[in-house]
Amino acid sequence: MDQKSRSERLVARLRDFRASIPDVEASAVVSADGLIVASDLPAGVEEDRVSAMSAAMLSLGDRIASELRRGVLDQVYIHGENGYVVLMAAGEEAVLTVLARKEAKLGLILYDMKKAAADIAAMI
Repeated sequence: MDQKSRSERLVARLRDFRASIPDVEASAVVSADGLIVASDLPAGVEEDRVSAMSAAMLSLGDRIASELRRGVLDQVYIHGENGYVVLMAAGEEAVLTVLARKEAKLGLILYDMKKAAADIAAMI
């Protein structure tokens, strides 16, 4: 399978994810080293910035979970006054990053993210 078709399939999966949950505003798949693999980000959001911060947050979260003996990291999320940023590993090689509105039902997003992350891991 060539690189372009894989990228298109990843973007399609991200769009399906956003379409299934109205409160999801955007999402991206980022490599463990901080490069954008695929994205469904709104205009004005810098892919490079999102990818670098996502990789850094997941790496730090992984280190914290390990150092404090919390086991394998499952997710990292940030809750701000304007909504959520949720990061979840998608296999060993990638991170699924989701931006959600403040009204979002976090449980539903986490449930659907697990399915999306598994699909993405299988594609990569």
